[in-house]
Amino acid sequence: MSGSLSVTVDLEDWYHIPSVCSSPFSVYRNVDEFFKNWNGRYDFLSEPTKRVLNLLDEFNINATFFVVADTIEHYPGLVELIVDRGHELACHGLNHACKIDPKTKRPLMSVEEFEQRTLVAKKMLEKISGEKLVGYRAPNALVGGWMIDSLEKMGFKYDSSVSVNSFYNKTDSSLRNVSSFPYYPEENELEASSDRNFIEFPWAYCQHGLKFPSSGGPMLRFLGSSFILDGLTQSLKRGHTIFYFHPLDISCARFPSLGNRRPFYWCIKGRLVEERIRHVLGKMSEVEKICLRDYPGVSCV
Repeated sequence: MSGSLSVTVDLEDWYHIPSVCSSPFSVYRNVDEFFKNWNGRYDFLSEPTKRVLNLLDEFNINATFFVVADTIEHYPGLVELIVDRGHELACHGLNHACKIDPKTKRPLMSVEEFEQRTLVAKKMLEKISGEKLVGYRAPNALVGGWMIDSLEKMGFKYDSSVSVNSFYNKTDSSLRNVSSFPYYPEENELEASSDRNFIEFPWAYCQHGLKFPSSGGPMLRFLGSSFILDGLTQSLKRGHTIFYFHPLDISCARFPSLGNRRPFYWCIKGRLVEERIRHVLGKMSEVEKICLRDYPGVSCV
């Protein structure tokens, strides 16, 4: 294995997922509407996030946390705790709203609205971190080339949303010449170019004829750690790659039965998935691990 690995954590709560809020098929149009109508428990995030921080301490790993900015308001002290433990903050949107349609890949908001919302999120997170925020991950990994242009304009240095595989494409580009290692995206595109002041960190995949997405997240929950390790091992031979998960993945609480179209989304989680993460990190113990902000190319763009 020749590449380095970035361990990344998506900080979002159960109501941020597209079946509940802020997607074309969600129960609520946005998070504000959710909080106006929801009277039950909403914080399923704090306890597993603290366990994730302890897990990262156990393996002496500094991770990149892609944070939904409204968690700052709804979970006082939680994002501050991540910074206090030495991890990088990056932006995962203001409240995890989809920016492009999952089916058509057409924009769900104007460029102006995207930039306004993202700048608000960026400033909120910078206030907590005390330093310039340079990283972004699109909510639900739905990303368009036009978003990259806006992110660069706003002062971001990298994005990490692209997942190359043979089964789905959550971008508005064909990704013909994109693999699992960092690259410079073309303007208004997500195809690989030769040079730019912005880097895309795509996710891992394993190739057995077809390309299987294997960077973590739902694939970790449903297909297990051996599958993820296969993808990470293959991707590390190509260069730097990404492992990711959510604190919710290791939550032992039962989430509310609210949501459209994804009834089995959280059927596998909890201690089982926590042990899978621990197994992956243990097997990757000899691999160099860096926050995305510390990747050599980021400091140069």
